[in-house]
Amino acid sequence: MVWTWRYETADGTVVTPAGGAEEFSSQGDAESWIGEEWKRLLDEGIDRVVLLEDEREIYPMSLHEAE
Repeated sequence: MVWTWRYETADGTVVTPAGGAEEFSSQGDAESWIGEEWKRLLDEGIDRVVLLEDEREIYPMSLHEAE
């Protein structure tokens, strides 16, 4: 099993990171990583991420703080 994040803009456009997508061996590792990197991704124009297990969508998450 490989866990990755798909990066999207506000209009749903998928953004491919310059260095390729990070791969993780567990859901917890992927979630810890996004917890550390979400502000940088937001600064780079990413509005939302989707957690993937192999190719299966697990859940989407906005990088914007709740209002």
